[in-house]
Amino acid sequence: MSALDRPETLPREVWVLVAANFVIAIGFGLVAPALPTFARSFDVSVTAASIVVSAFAVARLVFAPAAGALLGRIGERKVYLTGLMIVAVSTGACAFADEYWQLVTVRALGGIGSTMFTVSGVALLVHLTPPTVRGKATGLWGTSFLLGTVVGPLVGGGLITISLRAPFIAYAAALVVAILIVWLSLRGSTLIAEAGENPHPELPLRTAMRDSGFRAALASNFANGWAAFGVRVSLVPLFITEVLDREDSFAGTALAVFAAGNVAMLMVSGRLSDRWGRKPPVLIGLVVAGLATMAVGYTESVPVFMLLTAVAGLGTGILSPPQSAAVADVIGSNARGGQVLAAFQMVADIGAILGPIIAGVLADQLSYTASFLATGALLIVAALIWLPARETLPRHPAPGPVHPTPAEAIGAELP
Repeated sequence: MSALDRPETLPREVWVLVAANFVIAIGFGLVAPALPTFARSFDVSVTAASIVVSAFAVARLVFAPAAGALLGRIGERKVYLTGLMIVAVSTGACAFADEYWQLVTVRALGGIGSTMFTVSGVALLVHLTPPTVRGKATGLWGTSFLLGTVVGPLVGGGLITISLRAPFIAYAAALVVAILIVWLSLRGSTLIAEAGENPHPELPLRTAMRDSGFRAALASNFANGWAAFGVRVSLVPLFITEVLDREDSFAGTALAVFAAGNVAMLMVSGRLSDRWGRKPPVLIGLVVAGLATMAVGYTESVPVFMLLTAVAGLGTGILSPPQSAAVADVIGSNARGGQVLAAFQMVADIGAILGPIIAGVLADQLSYTASFLATGALLIVAALIWLPARETLPRHPAPGPVHPTPAEAIGAELP
């Protein structure tokens, strides 16, 4: 009996990916505190320093379709390892950059590698994990990354005292460790097919778009990217200093509280989504995060702000695993979904790019309250899109490792 035939068991390969994800996140957290200051050391403006950060995100967005196409050409494992190697080399190169343009270039290359290992990592999870434990697997995946992002900045802050270049070297070393973990542990896996040996067809994006569950997941991931990865990172620090009248360093505490709320709910939500279905926890998470975000705009005291930040973190933690599991359900175990996964990632990146810009304009022209109201309302709208969507969790999977194909699942709701 194979690992995929045991619905309550996570294959060993999933744990390998979770461990690698933790190491990757630690490295990401290492450079986060140093990057803006390092960019400014080249005697450039704040805007130019921000471009270094944006270059990574824009490269991820632009290269996502190509990364999805590569999965079918060279295989998920090779794309994953190649992406890690690109990020390792580009990050190490940051430490030796002598000019501003060099730093921008190598960070953009890092974004290309990042989207490669992100898309391929999720694709591996889809094929390795049975539907009945996909929520648990995505919960572990998200928890490992969040825990790494908490540990990383603590170490990175200490490395900055040695040199602004030290965190980049440490990140490159962490990625080398992740590459070794994955290569040594998965090279003999019988569950991961090479590109030429994979008998499963590619699920076209246009087919996935006909599935109401996938369309709903795109909507919620866009809203989550806007709120959690865009507005929260860009607007909350300014809100803390200009409205709550607290020092800049307090923003780190607020972001840590939000992350703690995420971690507290990821595994719980993942397990619940495997029992209840994907829709109930997604709806709960969107509504909780949306209302908490809207309430932040009316906050005038620090204790209330911290409480609402924690609640928003809990809502986001409830949302994330079942949302990703729903996309995995749509793809199914008997299809490859490189383009589908790339589209799912891209909408979050687009939200993370547009959110800070539009929310910033609202804050400048109207108020911070208007910015948080608009952001929270977007999450509520995503919940409304989920209401009529189909439940993607298979309730009565067929015996053995074969599950309904995405086309069969979609066919039930088409005229």
